[in-house]
Amino acid sequence: MLNFETVRSHIGGHYTLRTNDPYLISFDLDLRRARHQGVYLVELEGENGRKYLRVSTPVGPVVGMDAERCLRFNWEQRAGFLAISDLEGSPYLHLCENRPYDILSLQELERLIRELGVLGDQLEQALSVEGDAY
Repeated sequence: MLNFETVRSHIGGHYTLRTNDPYLISFDLDLRRARHQGVYLVELEGENGRKYLRVSTPVGPVVGMDAERCLRFNWEQRAGFLAISDLEGSPYLHLCENRPYDILSLQELERLIRELGVLGDQLEQALSVEGDAY
């Protein structure tokens, strides 16, 4: 079974950590065309004590976002959901996924990081070019 320290060790061996706090790590995921996407991993605990790993990537500032379109996006997605979190003190839209440790493998973690990183970058590009692309 994975835990946060196992995740930290694995991720630290494959990526350069930007943040390395007790229950939060972040790094830049290299993408095509010399693009990078920030990825954040956080440990969460459910009401029943079950531990989860949240994988998230910032998409864009919340200003001007259409909440109904964001909720429609969430409904249509098979993996990942949009949520709002602070990024350096400003509300920011993040693409997230929560996975319980007891069903998460390192291979699945890598696949999830890649999938969310690529989709997050596509959403970020669409928002920056087209305004509110949702």
